[in-house]
Amino acid sequence: MNVEEIIKTNKEIPLGRRTLIHVQLVSNKVSEILANALKPFEVSLQQFNVLRILRGQQGNPANLSTLNERMVSKMSNTTRLVDKLLAKGYVRREVCASNRRKVEIYLTPSGTAALEKMDEAVGNAEEAILQHFTNTELKQLNTLLDKF
Repeated sequence: MNVEEIIKTNKEIPLGRRTLIHVQLVSNKVSEILANALKPFEVSLQQFNVLRILRGQQGNPANLSTLNERMVSKMSNTTRLVDKLLAKGYVRREVCASNRRKVEIYLTPSGTAALEKMDEAVGNAEEAILQHFTNTELKQLNTLLDKF
């Protein structure tokens, strides 16, 4: 199915606009597939991203600004995301001993265990998304997308 069929238009769309619409449609579809993979864990893509960032800290804490800088989606309300993960027991929050205005966030063992299961589900979803591409095609696509 092409872009015109998806957005239900008979008009010819200028190539540049068609390309941008296509990128948005693909982005939305990828997000939908990944969100569905995370649905059984009751975690959003943004929450999953926070957990991965914290895992990357290798036991060291992250503060809200660090999380915000590293988020894939910069529009996220990081405080709200952390609050939801805190309620699930996946993260813990501590006031920094040396700077009482700074809040440090850690991944809990429960969060680590849940993240491992989420990784498997997301990995399977990613494989399904990319199954029709060769490595050469993926390299080409990345080269083109890097121009954005």
